[in-house]
Amino acid sequence: MQRTRLNTLSNQVLLQFRQWVFNPWRRLGIIVISLLFGNFFATAISATAGQAAKLDVTVSAILVIFVEVISWLYYRYAPRRKDGTVPSAGLTRLPTDATAANSISVDLGPVRSRSTLAECLNAFKLGMIYGLFVEAFKLGS
Repeated sequence: MQRTRLNTLSNQVLLQFRQWVFNPWRRLGIIVISLLFGNFFATAISATAGQAAKLDVTVSAILVIFVEVISWLYYRYAPRRKDGTVPSAGLTRLPTDATAANSISVDLGPVRSRSTLAECLNAFKLGMIYGLFVEAFKLGS
């Protein structure tokens, strides 16, 4: 891309936001806000869809697809720690010497961590599911 003022400004804003979110407390705050917004969204969507009672099946199908897509995006890759352990298989360790590494031939890929956007989407999904369960319990009582 060309180096225009708009491109430079957008890159600088994105860089400053990434540096701001790098703080663990701010990241946790954004994730908690996403969780609470998901709960609010569930309450709003159940009240809106339940008002007319014509789109219940359609809205529920859309929400199931939305939840499954977010789950697929979030759990597609398991993040790996720098020490070689995989969090989902806690006992697995990469061998340190070359002969053992050749005999096993396990490549876990590069060290990854989940992005803030993926964490926020997953928190939104969890808040939405929790809110829908709370709404179901309110209607059932």
